[in-house]
Amino acid sequence: MTFNRIGLKLGTAIMALMIVILICLGLAVDRLFTNFYDTQMREDTRDIADHLIKMIDTRKSASISMIRTFAEFSNVSIYWMNADGRILAVEGKKYRSVPLFIRGSENRSLLTGEEDVFRYQDQQGNRFYVAGKSIGSGNTPQSTIYVVSSMKKMDTSLAHLRGLLLLSGIGAFLLAIGLIWMMSNMLSRPLLQMQKMTKKMAEGNLGTRLTVKSRDEIGALGRAINDLAARLQRYRDSRQAFFSTISHELRTPVTYLKGYAKALNDGLVDSDNERKQYLSIIYQESIRLEHLIRDLFDLSKMEEGQIKLDIELLDLKELMETALQKVKLKAEEKKIRVQAELTDGVPLVSGDRKRTEQILLNLLENAIRYSERGMVVARLASDKQNVVIAISDNGIGIPKEELPYIFERFYRVEKSRAREYGGTGLGLSIVKKYIELQGGTVKVESQLGAGTTFTLLFPRGKGQGKDERSYEKK
Repeated sequence: MTFNRIGLKLGTAIMALMIVILICLGLAVDRLFTNFYDTQMREDTRDIADHLIKMIDTRKSASISMIRTFAEFSNVSIYWMNADGRILAVEGKKYRSVPLFIRGSENRSLLTGEEDVFRYQDQQGNRFYVAGKSIGSGNTPQSTIYVVSSMKKMDTSLAHLRGLLLLSGIGAFLLAIGLIWMMSNMLSRPLLQMQKMTKKMAEGNLGTRLTVKSRDEIGALGRAINDLAARLQRYRDSRQAFFSTISHELRTPVTYLKGYAKALNDGLVDSDNERKQYLSIIYQESIRLEHLIRDLFDLSKMEEGQIKLDIELLDLKELMETALQKVKLKAEEKKIRVQAELTDGVPLVSGDRKRTEQILLNLLENAIRYSERGMVVARLASDKQNVVIAISDNGIGIPKEELPYIFERFYRVEKSRAREYGGTGLGLSIVKKYIELQGGTVKVESQLGAGTTFTLLFPRGKGQGKDERSYEKK
């Protein structure tokens, strides 16, 4: 079983982020409630002190019993300090000593009419809120009141809150572990499948495919890998078919050349007509072999990226007429009519004369080769940007699903009838390469059983003179 390192890394990263978020959220909630309780306790203590002062001012005199009753009702402790520094402890007790939280400087500040609210913690660790206020006004000797409110309930509530936050954090952490484990496995599973598939592809198993369900970036990557596998498989299959075809195509003319040459050399020919027939066969097979070697040579240069073009201004009408003249005999042998529709006054284009003529010959020969009847139409026209050549036939046509691949090297549409139609599957790839090197484009439209149209777009030429350029692989 393969260890899911991607899932572990992804899960660890998400878990670390989750822990940071939980800690920050817990601290924020704790601080929020602590501040809320603290503010509320402070305000409540001040309000109790204000209410006590108002009650004393209303009755014009303050008694210990009244203060004790108010303290018991409000659940606070109250310390009353007169102007002489004498401390009375409410709740039925009188303290002879000054409590620790009452300092002389603070008491003098209160006697001047100020107020003070502060927190206090005794030796046992109990916390209190203390609110100090003065009683009396004007020339009357003033006294001070200290209202002491215990923070024990607030501390208990905060402790419960922190416990709940801790339990909630632990629960959220455990739940997050499960969810993150599931999510990391779910997100990393397609990547592991891609890794296994690419390993199989490296081992030569190009027939495997990924099952892609998502439409996100991972799904797009999966579809790209499937497309790559399909292209590599097509390339391998077409290359194998190509080598098989090449071996046959080379063997056939060589066999003919060897056999008929031996017959002539051994004097096995009885008449001049038979000798001429043998010599004609030898010549035709040598031409066939020459074309095959030329295509292979061009292919080799394309693979190396070393294609040298002699660029000059070309008259495509003249080149088209020359190419049509060269394929005329082949068309007449198959009783196919070749029709030319060449517009006069077509602008010159920049290109290589030899390569451009080879492009036209390849397309015209293909049109004748794959047509059994009717005619081949060659059109020449121009628009504002391009000079356009269209070569149409009403032959067997190309299936729609095959159209994207016909310009690939070694690709042949009629694999089962390759020997009947001839060719090596290199012609169209050579056409596409040459026209792109000259700055043009090639398009194809076809309907199965109705025919095919190849359209060449050549950019209009600029300037005069002759230029030589080399195109090398970078």
